[in-house]
Formats: sequence, structure tokens, C-alpha cells
Amino acid sequence: MTEVFKSVGELTDGYWKLIDVRYSLQDAEAGRKAYDAGHIAGAVYWDLGTDLSDMEAGGGRHPMPSREQLTKLFRRSGLELDDRILVYDGGGEPFAARAWWLLRYGGFKNAFILKEGYEGLVQAGYPLEAKEAAPERSEVKPDWQGQLFADREDVRDIVEGRKEGVLLDARAPERYAGKHEPLDPVAGHIPGARNFDWSRLKAEDGQFDPGEETERAIREVVGSDEPVTVYCGSGVTAAPLNAMLTHLGQKNLRLYVGSYSDWVSDPGAPVETDDM
Repeated sequence: MTEVFKSVGELTDGYWKLIDVRYSLQDAEAGRKAYDAGHIAGAVYWDLGTDLSDMEAGGGRHPMPSREQLTKLFRRSGLELDDRILVYDGGGEPFAARAWWLLRYGGFKNAFILKEGYEGLVQAGYPLEAKEAAPERSEVKPDWQGQLFADREDVRDIVEGRKEGVLLDARAPERYAGKHEPLDPVAGHIPGARNFDWSRLKAEDGQFDPGEETERAIREVVGSDEPVTVYCGSGVTAAPLNAMLTHLGQKNLRLYVGSYSDWVSDPGAPVETDDM
């Protein structure tokens, strides 16, 4: 088991570097406005569209930033590889997990997702500020963990049987089945993929629940020893499922950052639906 999720009550004494990644897929400016209105003192802000994605690159709706871009982000955020890093969004959202995965990809071993999100820290009495944090710039050299990343060719190798592996689709069942597709031009899923809706990771209170019930539900879909590549529509909501599998000890695990939106950008890419 690799600890990924932290609760406010589990935060120990000592220094944490904080990253605020609040965001709204319906309003791209909402997260930054919320940060400017007030955030946990010392927290830097990472934006899904401008920091955690390279929207000018190809590869799906939220393309992977380059290593050069990520290095600049880590350095201007004042991060070092051995820092204890706490990432928060609104709680039960996919954005902190996206940032967490990029940190792991960069070799940061002590990064965690805060289950309760921003409001949990506020209610616990953490001090707030409105001015933008300005940490001292670092010269960190990321220790890239390329085995965590999958691209379209890696996925194609699984689909066509050249490599062993399970594709795990984190979207809602109706999108996976091809019965409802509000965003992508082709409905369905990547051939052979299994489905586990990322929203099932949350308890009734809306927070992620890395407990026995969640583990049982996941293990009904994928085995603990199976090599798994997780995807969703654009690589965002797959991140919490990837994080939960990491937390539960899945060893051979990758994230297809381009996800289904990248897969169907190739007109010749095969898809399946539940009607097939």
C-alpha cells in the first residue's frame, strides 16, 4: 500500500508545501478567482488549463505538459524532491489527483491529496490569505517516472495484443457503453476496456473513501496483480482512479493522459459499444 490520501486530522507537525488546484470544468476562471479571493496561507495555485495541461499541444482535451513545462512549474513553485506536499481542490474532485499524478511523474515521493479539500482546512482553522504566494524559486531536477505514463501507442499495443494489460475506463457507464456522449465525436470505449466510474470512489459525504468497500468494488473489476492503464475522456477524471489504485497497492499502473479524446482523434481508431 502506498499512502496517497490524507485527512486534515492526519496532518502531523512539520512543514508542508501547499498547492491549491481548485477549478471548474464549467468555468475555467472560477478556480483562479476563488484562489484570489482567499486561500490557505502559503499555497501556490496550479491551474488545470494553463499549468496541468498544455492546451496548445495535441493529445486529447487536456494534453500532457512537456517535461520542460513541468520543470518550470515545479521550480517556480519552490519545490524540492523530498518536500512534503499537500494538494487540495474542493474535495472529492479530480483536480488534486491530476496535480498529484504529475508530481509523482516528476519524482516527488511525498505528495498527498487532501480528502476534505479547501473547506476542510478552513474549518480546521488554517490561516487564510488573499495575496498570491511567492515561494523562493528552486532548481529542482525532476526524477522522471516514465513508467507511470501511457500514450496512444502503448494503448494500441494492448488493444492489438502485443502487450499484456487491462484498460480501465473511468467514465460514467452510459458514456463507456456509448449510449450518451456529450463531448467526443465518437461514442463508445477503447476495445477491450473494463469500466469503473470514478465517482464510485466517493463516500456519501462526497469525499474519496480509500476503505475496504471501495477496494472490494475495484477488485471486482481488476485484480491486484494485473497491469492496468487507466483512462477517461480527457485524462482528468482518470487521475483519482489512478490515485486510488496506487493507494491500494496496484504496482503496474499507468495513466493514459490523452485518454478517449486522444484515441478517437485518430479516424481509424477502433471503438466498442455495449451494442456490439
